[in-house]
Amino acid sequence: MTSDILIARAARKLPITEVAARMGLGDQEILRYGHDKAKIAHHAVAALAHRPRGHLVLVTAINPTPAGEGKTTTTVGLGDALNRIGKRATVCIREASLGPNFGMKGGAAGGGHAQIVPMEEMNLHFTGDFHAVTAAHNLLAAMIDNHIYWGNDLDIDTRRITWRRVMDMNDRALRDVVVGLGGVSNGFSRQTGFDITVASEVMAILCLARDLDDLHKRLGRIVVGYTTDRRPVTARDLKADGAMTVLLRDALQPNLVQTLENNPALVHGGPFANIAHGCNSVIATETALRLSDYVVTEAGFGADLGAEKFLDIKCRLAGLSPAAAVLVATIRALKMNGGVAKEELGTKDVAAVTRGCANLGRHIENLRGFGLPLVVALNHFAGDTPAEIQALQAYCARHGVTAIPCHHWSKGGAGAEDLASRVVELVESKEADFHNLYPDSMPLWQKIETICTRIYRAAHVEAAPGVRAQLELWEEEGHGRLPVCIAKTQYSFSTDPDLRGAPEGHVIPVREVRLNAGAGFVVAICGQIMTMPGLPRHPSAETIALNDLGQIEGLF
Repeated sequence: MTSDILIARAARKLPITEVAARMGLGDQEILRYGHDKAKIAHHAVAALAHRPRGHLVLVTAINPTPAGEGKTTTTVGLGDALNRIGKRATVCIREASLGPNFGMKGGAAGGGHAQIVPMEEMNLHFTGDFHAVTAAHNLLAAMIDNHIYWGNDLDIDTRRITWRRVMDMNDRALRDVVVGLGGVSNGFSRQTGFDITVASEVMAILCLARDLDDLHKRLGRIVVGYTTDRRPVTARDLKADGAMTVLLRDALQPNLVQTLENNPALVHGGPFANIAHGCNSVIATETALRLSDYVVTEAGFGADLGAEKFLDIKCRLAGLSPAAAVLVATIRALKMNGGVAKEELGTKDVAAVTRGCANLGRHIENLRGFGLPLVVALNHFAGDTPAEIQALQAYCARHGVTAIPCHHWSKGGAGAEDLASRVVELVESKEADFHNLYPDSMPLWQKIETICTRIYRAAHVEAAPGVRAQLELWEEEGHGRLPVCIAKTQYSFSTDPDLRGAPEGHVIPVREVRLNAGAGFVVAICGQIMTMPGLPRHPSAETIALNDLGQIEGLF
């Protein structure tokens, strides 16, 4: 079996100028990063504002398991398939973080014959967007401590600084640190910490800003801490917003690359869906919608996290309205949800598939709750048996949903044409009646409870001491209409990562809340989830190296 990386290296890529031309973009409207990558220039994005939007299709999935689901692979395969059946389609996905690439997950550009290329560059630095986010975020952190060192005219309470530092790497030793040690010349000592770059509010702002002016305003609204009399201090108060915007100027421009079948793909922004809002940038999605008949995008992890945040945060703040959803599942993952160990997944087990379908059914119910028509995409693996596939299709039929076996991993777009045709049927039927889960006017704590009870099926939500009082204070300060972003494990509807299937009646503990005033949402951190991940016992970094030909080995 040919590996993903060998397939990617054998790709016959078009010059990026030709890919841009297929979208109607001229050479003066892109900024080339070599021969196979480019950014779409700010002036080109602005010129598209008068054009009508195409149709937006969301690809999401069941809860992730070690068995694999293939959400990005399906996103790419569907985009290629839509182009094959005569639709002008563009794929929009997130950029890859170095954290999981050197940790345990590997690359994030699809797989098999449904990939976006250049695969290696996309997973390593790409066009530098993540570095720009890291630099802008840490510039603000440096300016906070510098302001305090030079007299603290804003009267910042060093005990109430909420702005942490970030880096795009998993490093658990940096979760809680003390800075300013070593004497007077090094500033004032205080406790702080690091998050991974994808959890940064600056990353969220990059992904939600409409243009440079909006970016500047959002950066200025970031709340970094409080004064001794409890007044909020912003990045604008510190006069950091202008320089941060300068650092992010080029990063805000969407990245254009291509699929293996030379169809356009915009890869831009990269917040995780378990600790952030999990969607690619608004500016990339809007650009693609103005240039395409169909835009296929994905949201991170399972539908309980990524899809909910896509629908309740990104679509709400950007005024987007998806026309249909694709829910990805695999027989292997369903068997794991049905209680089968990873080592036993190769054994036929129809009963386990049926048991595991409870997880799929929960996601079907949730997506329907947003008023979206949907189709289940069965990402086919070689070991899937006809009886297991039939069990899945029968379950979906009982729930009024079509389940379509897809072979895009092995056949590219040709293997997903049935899925593409069904998506077009759903879109053209105009069945979508999209609506959010909760209104803007609902109190913040009630928004948290609504997500936890209606999406996760929790019986109760517990707040750590001070959480509800903090939410009430933010409401008094004018932030009560913001949506809520739940940070929790991606592996379960509960906060227990080992509780698979469709649990209900559990308790969701909210241990901390954070205000992202610039991005425009409140984060509720639940259970044991960490905003700075750690490396596994044997991280992928141990096996990544250059071979004798200078090629990267071990990354995928």
